[in-house]
Amino acid sequence: MDFDFSPVWQGWPDLLRGALVTVEITACALALGCVLGLLVGIGRLNPKRRWLYGICTAYVAAIRGTPLLVQLFILFFGLPHFGILLPAFLCGVLGLGVYSGAYVSEIVRGAIQSIDKGQTMAAQSLGMTPGTAMREIVLPQAVVRMIPPLGNEFIALIKNSALVSLLTIHDVMHEGQKIISVSYRSLEVYLAIALVYFVLTGTMTLVLRHFEQKLRQGGLMR
Repeated sequence: MDFDFSPVWQGWPDLLRGALVTVEITACALALGCVLGLLVGIGRLNPKRRWLYGICTAYVAAIRGTPLLVQLFILFFGLPHFGILLPAFLCGVLGLGVYSGAYVSEIVRGAIQSIDKGQTMAAQSLGMTPGTAMREIVLPQAVVRMIPPLGNEFIALIKNSALVSLLTIHDVMHEGQKIISVSYRSLEVYLAIALVYFVLTGTMTLVLRHFEQKLRQGGLMR
């Protein structure tokens, strides 16, 4: 079998622009997912607040129980039936962010629950409010424990971002498909796309590893 990577070299600038779009949409979705995950994770810590616990639990169950692709299509193709027209980029960010937030919330909840409750009781005995104890005592320790599973979730988010190409977003996958439609060299182009995703996920892994080391050394917790 002969390989011909010339279409890849010719279309490399387009792939790089697509990679930039992938980074942008993933970064925005990552920020949204972290905020949602933190809020929902904390909201699921206290079952006594039934209304809040019920909403958070229903959100996690609904998002984790349905495919990401279906959620993206509901945002992009379904909302217009109700007169809500959102840009494709925004649909991609919302879809990825909401989807990731459900998984991040479980990571947050598990990490917080792994901290000895005696520390919270000791902080409250010193006059701290529950909110202050959570912010100053519990969360800094929980964050260190969140990093490894969060790293896996962030890497999965980068790879899941390939689905937004189906919303006509010009990410790296979409740009690659455009090259294939002209050159018919699908294997070579998909190998190039795989390389781009490998570099992105590898970079994310290195950044998270460095961040985790800083946290464990106390460099970001002073």
